[in-house]
Formats: sequence, structure tokens, C-alpha cells
Amino acid sequence: MRDGPLAGRAAVVSGGGRGLGRSFCLALARQGAKVVVSNRNRVTDADGRGPADHVVSEITAAGGEAVADYSDAADPAGGEAIVAAAVERWGRLDICVANAAIGTAGMFHKQPAAQFGEVLEINLHGGVRLARAAMAVMRPAGFGRIILVASTGGLHGDLGLSAYAASKGGLLAFGRSLAAEGAGRGVLTNMLLPYALTQMTADGGPATVRALMEPDLVAPVLTALASPECRLNGEYIVTGGGRLRRASAVEWGTVLLPNGPGLSPDQLHALLAESGRGEPREFRVAVDAFHDLMDPGAS
Repeated sequence: MRDGPLAGRAAVVSGGGRGLGRSFCLALARQGAKVVVSNRNRVTDADGRGPADHVVSEITAAGGEAVADYSDAADPAGGEAIVAAAVERWGRLDICVANAAIGTAGMFHKQPAAQFGEVLEINLHGGVRLARAAMAVMRPAGFGRIILVASTGGLHGDLGLSAYAASKGGLLAFGRSLAAEGAGRGVLTNMLLPYALTQMTADGGPATVRALMEPDLVAPVLTALASPECRLNGEYIVTGGGRLRRASAVEWGTVLLPNGPGLSPDQLHALLAESGRGEPREFRVAVDAFHDLMDPGAS
């Protein structure tokens, strides 16, 4: 474990005690990284050991180096505590994986506001706080790899999971902004949108589909993004079951609104259909999209 391509690097993984997070921690450790395994202790065994402790034991038993952290992603100080665990132990932080998340199913109009807010607090604000603490260490060092674990629910929306979709969609937009801000200082940010078994999905779907959703099938993409040799920045990467897709947000062709103060629904339908026949455009930041739309020659 200590001689892999990530040897000497230090990583933090939130939500690292189970499912995808556990797989990420083990994969990073196998490549030589020293890992802070962060997971809040909601369930402990007879010896008082929680999920993070068990993952740390797996890593150290295989010859790697890891420490457990028990911060709650909902805690405003949680992000700083996770990063501090790496810096205090190893004097550095190279890789940050914001993976902690919860999801509660329910139609939006029936979901209590407090429950909706809890999902945002952990999934979105928890990831933002961890990234902020990581950036504070990585930018002065001139190097960093930040991976935000998002979801296609955040890209497309999802029925009965509006809070989860909103939180993950926020991470997608936040990650693009972070990628633009960190690139000049060697800090690259990418978004991983996995299809994998989690506590939310472990009991659903036929066995054939579940076999394709093993977390270990996602981990190789994460370790590639964590590599010092990786030059990707601001990417949305959908992966699961040994498959991968590049994803993005796009805008289609530009069309001109008719002169006059009114616009009928039929006119709007026709204009959108015409725009949709144009070539899709990608933009790394919103200001580029604005300038393109206002370009007199755009179509």
C-alpha cells in the first residue's frame, strides 16, 4: 500500500465508513495514500467502534496508514475538523473527497421543511464546508484534488427526491465554480456522479442490477481523479457498473424573440423547438454563456 502511485499523499473522505465512502477509502489506501476516514458514529459495535474505525482497521491490517474522524457533516465546524485531522497527523492535504450524504424520499408537498433542510445541510453545506477547509490548505501548497460526489439526480432532477436532487445539483454548480477558481493554483475540482449501492439503494432493484452497482466499480474513476497526473477540471463524470459517461450542462441554438411586447405560448413553443435544433454549447462558467448569447453573430 505504501508504494503505490499516491504514495506520500494525504486524503480525507467524508462519509467514509460505508458503501461508496468505504470503497473510496480502501482504493485510495491501496494506491498508497494516507487516509482520514470520516464518518459520524451513529451506530457502534459492542466495543464502541463505529464504521470509520472498522475501515481504518482494514487499511492498517493491509499495511496502509489511516486515522478515523467522527465529525458530523451537519456540524458547521465539521469540515475544518476533518481537514485538521490530516494536517495534524501528516502535515499536508492533497486529496479531498466530499462524499457524506443522506436522502429521504417523499413528495415535496408532503415533506416537512425541517427534513428538506437537513438533507441540504449535510449534502450541500457539508460538502461546501469541507471544500472550503481543504482549499485553505491546498491553495498555498499549490496542489490539490477535490472530488465532489454528486448525482444524476442533481443533473436531471428526480421524482420523490427533491431535497436530494437540490443538494446534489447545488454541488454540481458549486464544483464548476470551484474548478474555475482553483485551477490557477493547481487545485483541480471534478464531480463524480456514481450509480452504486448505498444505504438508500441497498434494498432496491433486482439482483442483476444490484450486481452492476457495486461501489468497487466506481472507485477506479475516483482514484484516477485523485492522481497528480490527472489534468481534468470541472468535469461531470457519470459512472457505474463498469461504464462511464461524460456529462455537462448545455445551451442550444440562439433564436431571436419577435418584436413587440407580447409572446404567446405557441410562439414560445416554436422558438424553443427552433433553439433545440441548434448545436448544443458547453460553457465552463456563466459569464461565457452570457457573452455567447449576446454575440450578434450567435445562432
